[in-house]
Amino acid sequence: MILDFSSQLHYVWALLPEVILAITGLTILTVDVFQRGARSEPSGAWVPIAAVGGTLTAGAATLFQLGFESPLDMSMVAVDEFRIAMTLVILAATILSVLFGTDYLERRGLAVGEYYFLLLMAAIGMTLLTAARDLIVVFVAIELMSISLYVLAGFDRSDKRSAEAALKYFLIGAFASAFLLYGIALLYGASGSTNLSIVASEIAAGTASGNTLLYGGVALLIIGFGFKISAVPFHMWTPDVYQGAPPPVTGFMAAGVKAAAFASLLRIVAIGLAPAQPVWHGIAWWLAVLTMIVPNLIALQEDDVKRMLAYSSIAHAGYLMVGLVAGSALGYSASVFYLGVYAVMTIGAFAVVSVIGDDPGSSASMAGFRGLGWSRPLLAGLLVVCLLSLAGFPPTGGFIGKLYLLRAAMAAGEAPLAILLVVTSLISYYYYLRVIWKMYFEEAPEGAVLPPVPGRGFRLAGVITVLAIFVAGIWPGPALNATDAAGASLVQEVPVVGNETLPIQPPESGSPAAR
Repeated sequence: MILDFSSQLHYVWALLPEVILAITGLTILTVDVFQRGARSEPSGAWVPIAAVGGTLTAGAATLFQLGFESPLDMSMVAVDEFRIAMTLVILAATILSVLFGTDYLERRGLAVGEYYFLLLMAAIGMTLLTAARDLIVVFVAIELMSISLYVLAGFDRSDKRSAEAALKYFLIGAFASAFLLYGIALLYGASGSTNLSIVASEIAAGTASGNTLLYGGVALLIIGFGFKISAVPFHMWTPDVYQGAPPPVTGFMAAGVKAAAFASLLRIVAIGLAPAQPVWHGIAWWLAVLTMIVPNLIALQEDDVKRMLAYSSIAHAGYLMVGLVAGSALGYSASVFYLGVYAVMTIGAFAVVSVIGDDPGSSASMAGFRGLGWSRPLLAGLLVVCLLSLAGFPPTGGFIGKLYLLRAAMAAGEAPLAILLVVTSLISYYYYLRVIWKMYFEEAPEGAVLPPVPGRGFRLAGVITVLAIFVAGIWPGPALNATDAAGASLVQEVPVVGNETLPIQPPESGSPAAR
């Protein structure tokens, strides 16, 4: 089918943020190559500035999309409040990653145009993933995001663990993509389409009901996304990859990949698989339970802060699953809000680790944080705010986010999940507060080398991070209004069967045991 000129313009407008990021990335890559020639020296200071400028422009273009109604022939991508909210989260994570990572990249000799090009290409895959309303687009977006991150994970060639992380990430990523692709193929076989609305229509009409292809497709799709969001038991790669990859890349992976993959999973479940709720609800319920319990218990024993934060990231995937299991506009809204806060506080925490564990192969052990509160008070202060928000202490955004998830779980009748969220959050207090104790109540080892003083970009990103966390905790109203609109936009789409429009009902409340 050949799209007419009007349809092509609609798609260009719908994908304007991605177009701007692509132009920015290609410009940086081309100009930097000609500027440096055959020299291996780092790029000029203009490169990160250009990356931030292009990302800000993409954010402005995203805001201009408010009120844009997708034409009926735009079945591949969506331009709704959910897409806009999640795109802004990913763009914010990209900007913070650039600002926080500049110092580290310059110290390690990695500040070259190729790095920022790959970062922007990964961001394009992430933002496209939030807009995809067709399973083929979902797969293409995931591959664009993943391939860029495979290279970024192994970007530090002076550290053998970086190469090891890249190889592990590539192998696991290829494995997950295979599950995802087989799941898409089975869903296509069950419904005759990869479009989410048509898939929902076929399931609601009973065409695909009871089809073994449907059950197999849903299971494989959840497994594929389980690897991407690091849900238990598909999480084993996460600590090793996060520990080996360059810290700025680790923060971007932990925040951006989880936000994009989870956003796509929410759209698929809320639209395409809403009529198949009995098929996936029980699986998602148990995934949420395991993902909240297992990593929190393992993190208690970790002495490496980078690995501890990796297990923390896995546990937060479990908290986000609570909003998905709730299966309502309120649950989806809570997940979107928490994803926004999670992205900011996770990148901030990994940024501090990038300063402490600066040397190749450094483990960023707890001992390296002793006395940091007195030797580098600004660094320690940033880490304290991020850790307290991850733990869910008031008045931080993490507290409001968990409160919102609890409200969604209770409203959906998922009291066991709500209780487990509270209990596992209390368990996490130990390993978060342990780092804070080391920084303020233990002295640095004799002859310890002080961490480098952060540059202007790092300090600017630190101020933005702290302000965002406290604004989300003290004055969350505007953000909650935006995420409420985002969640509501997911449950407004309805499947069409013949000439009748069948509303997609939200999932019933109750645990899977009651089904």
